Amino acid sequence: QVQLIESGGGLVQAGGSLRLSCAASGRTFSSYAMGWFRQAPGKERDFVATISASGGSTAYADSVKGRFTISRDNAKNTVYLQMNSVKPEDTAVYYCAARPRRTMNPNYNEYNYWGQGTQVTVSS
Repeated sequence: QVQLIESGGGLVQAGGSLRLSCAASGRTFSSYAMGWFRQAPGKERDFVATISASGGSTAYADSVKGRFTISRDNAKNTVYLQMNSVKPEDTAVYYCAARPRRTMNPNYNEYNYWGQGTQVTVSS
């Protein structure tokens, strides 16, 4: 069992930066691939970024590529999402998720554990 707690959301102006954190419980964090997803009001949950268990591989949605960076610190049981050059269309609830596999995956159905989400609002 893994429990995930996101933090770092808030209100930011367009063009600004924000860093989300996701702290995980348990001793198996380093065995789990992690992902960030987001859901805007009235829309489906969308893939944002994913990282392998070792942190050696990452992948991003086209909409955030070059602006967002996913990383992890296995010693701290934490995964991060650095968000730069944010846009109003990045406004959403952001969720981190854990997958009990070492390989990353952009499909939200592949993730077993989810955090409660953190709101990110980008003003224009």
